[in-house]
Amino acid sequence: MQVLMRIKRFDPERDNKPYWDEFTVEVEPIDRLLDALNNIKWTMDGTLTYRRSCAHGVCGSDAMRINGRNRLACKVLMRDVGKKVTIEPMLGYPVIKDLVVDMDQFFDKYKQVKPYLITYDNEPGTERLQSAEERARFDEGTKCILCGACTGSCPSIWGNQDWVGPAAIVNAHRFIFDSRDEGAAERLNILGKKDGVWRCRTIFNCSDACPRGIPVTDLIEEVKRAIIYGDTKSV
Repeated sequence: MQVLMRIKRFDPERDNKPYWDEFTVEVEPIDRLLDALNNIKWTMDGTLTYRRSCAHGVCGSDAMRINGRNRLACKVLMRDVGKKVTIEPMLGYPVIKDLVVDMDQFFDKYKQVKPYLITYDNEPGTERLQSAEERARFDEGTKCILCGACTGSCPSIWGNQDWVGPAAIVNAHRFIFDSRDEGAAERLNILGKKDGVWRCRTIFNCSDACPRGIPVTDLIEEVKRAIIYGDTKSV
């Protein structure tokens, strides 16, 4: 089938402002949108720029705005986008070129929440064991692939670039509720500040955008409650 692909383009070395470019592509219904983009780049316009890597929904490289919603191009099938599809870079990020956005600030915020295991005791000499229930407590946060789709879908980020954003909070949650970790108080202090969790307006765009099905808004609410109660046991 033929699909009209309308792509928002911008080359800072050549263009004064973004513009729309259109391509008619022959695709199979079960082709992925990434396949169609590759078709354009390899056979029609080699200057089209976008990120891609694993092509299996694991690396998160090809997150973009597809028909108004943040999605991974490698997970969207052409049969699900219709005969006309609009593709844009994610909102809330500076555009480097075409569909490629600058993720530096995104990863800076991720680093701010200390997304690693913190312990203050001596090395135990054995593994730090936990029960299946303790492991399940933070399982959802471990699924994050740092694609940025949740953060780019959030109106709070669009209006305030200083906000830490949902992806950083999800990755903080993963360690805050880990029974082996001793850095929860540090992270809750960071997230309790004005550009922390309280900027979340519970819109649920982030949960809708997540390609891994993480209940992002729920995890943010759990972090809020941990700050209010002063511990992670009452949540």
